[in-house]
Amino acid sequence: MIRDNKDLMAEIGRIAEVAGYLWTKGWAERNGGNISVNITKFMTEQEKVMPSLCDVIALKEGVPALAGHFFYVTGTGKRMRYVAEEPFQNGSVIRISRDGMSFEIICEDVISPTSELPSHLMMHNYLRAAGRENRVVLHTHPTDLIGLTHCKPFMESAVITRLLWSMIPECRIIVPKGIGIVPYEIPGTLELAHATIKQLEKHDVVFWEKHGILAVGDDIIECFDAIDTLSKSAQIYFSARMAGYEPAGMTDKQLDDLVPAFNLITE
Repeated sequence: MIRDNKDLMAEIGRIAEVAGYLWTKGWAERNGGNISVNITKFMTEQEKVMPSLCDVIALKEGVPALAGHFFYVTGTGKRMRYVAEEPFQNGSVIRISRDGMSFEIICEDVISPTSELPSHLMMHNYLRAAGRENRVVLHTHPTDLIGLTHCKPFMESAVITRLLWSMIPECRIIVPKGIGIVPYEIPGTLELAHATIKQLEKHDVVFWEKHGILAVGDDIIECFDAIDTLSKSAQIYFSARMAGYEPAGMTDKQLDDLVPAFNLITE
């Protein structure tokens, strides 16, 4: 039934496309990274009442703003390179309960969602409750960006944002709200989720110290593009440093001039 839904399958195809990009970029070693996408708007009324394939699974923390919503979520222990080839064998479609306290798996195979699902859902819940149309949470492990988080001076939002913005004009244009920073937390914990949500109050992209990066948005391709652009800026910075000099970067005026020129929303 799900596979006959052209709009939904097109969205799943976009998720698979990005999963392939993450692997070929070298950002998804083994089962590194995870994706969750709110697919409610693509589900037909018939699909919304599909029977559960497993027992109801309780959430550690309720997500009332997501009550009755549906998500595609990559599977626990699944590789992005395989999500790209067969998303339904390496991910699942879940339905959030009407009280937002649990979920069910409803599609094809019983693939356990990523262990970071509670964190993802808490972020989705915050974003929806705040009135932000962000359907996507994308987490991955870009080598160059993680490398920057091992350098203490860069572990300040204003510093890392200014550095990466200044390497190439497109970076400020594509990531206008800058970068949030979360000091190291154990992966998959609610503590990491709460710290990330705090950063999402002002940013659409958040760095996790010594771990990876997370982007939110309404379109998974746009989320990937934001991370890809930041990675390009980091590569420019490292290339200059390896050549033996500190890159000058764009001036404050050059960066500020981009705001009216491209009608950037900075808050």
